[in-house]
Amino acid sequence: MTGARALRVEPRRTRAITLRPRSAAAIAAVSLAGVVAFAWPLLVDPGTALADSTNAPLLFSLLMPLLLAVVLAEISEGGLDVKAVAMLGVLSAVGAALRPVGAGTAGLETVFFLLILGGRVFGAGFGFVLGATTLFASALITGGVGPWLPFQMLGAAWVGLGAGLLPPLRGKAEIAMLAAYGAVAGLLYGVALNLMFWPFTTGLDTELSFVAGAPVVENLQRFVVFSLASSLGWDVGRALTNAALISLTGSIVLRTLRRAARRAAFAAPVTFAAPVTFEPGPPSATSTAPTTAHTQTTSG
Repeated sequence: MTGARALRVEPRRTRAITLRPRSAAAIAAVSLAGVVAFAWPLLVDPGTALADSTNAPLLFSLLMPLLLAVVLAEISEGGLDVKAVAMLGVLSAVGAALRPVGAGTAGLETVFFLLILGGRVFGAGFGFVLGATTLFASALITGGVGPWLPFQMLGAAWVGLGAGLLPPLRGKAEIAMLAAYGAVAGLLYGVALNLMFWPFTTGLDTELSFVAGAPVVENLQRFVVFSLASSLGWDVGRALTNAALISLTGSIVLRTLRRAARRAAFAAPVTFAAPVTFEPGPPSATSTAPTTAHTQTTSG
């Protein structure tokens, strides 16, 4: 009985993508660069090239795809097999198809709950790649390609990564944990993107404007007021959508994904062997002896 309870509380985790030390270091490096790219309005000094609000986001939007490409290449080298690629393609396509359903209207974004459940089942590395590829594919479908896309890809990658790092639970406790995580992740995703857009949208002469070189506390207060006044409704809507979808469909989707993970057997090595062929050879003496004896008896 104790063993059964232990299995329910601490299930065996699936790792569709193995994060080797170099892959983990690459994710940590691009995440650190992403934090700087998102939070630059709070860090930049006046008089520098980045103080111009029209330069910094464009510079980071060119840098982030290169960093993401390095991370994806590092992960794919030895840690991404054919079965993981197939599963990644299926879930990315489903997520890209789901995104236009919500289209972000009033924060009703239907793509993040699948990223969270996919990262939960298949691991942190898979969740990171799934978030980036899903947002990229959905941007191609919806025409949402622009300087903001690398930031959206990285933010979604963080959402999937975090889902894979959550503690192991099962049953109602797992669904409650994932729903709460979905709500928090939805809010933080909106805050991060607001921080990137903030210098572009407020102008220079308002109380909500970004002021290059101002004290961090002052700019942070301006940003908080800006977020409350501009996008709080969308961020709350995204958070509630994530929590509701996970609560309603989480059990079914988790069972389906875990069944697929068991059948895929990502941990089992894949080997390719040449087919065995049988070539006819000359009849042996033992096989012809009975026939000879029978012929002699008949003739006699």
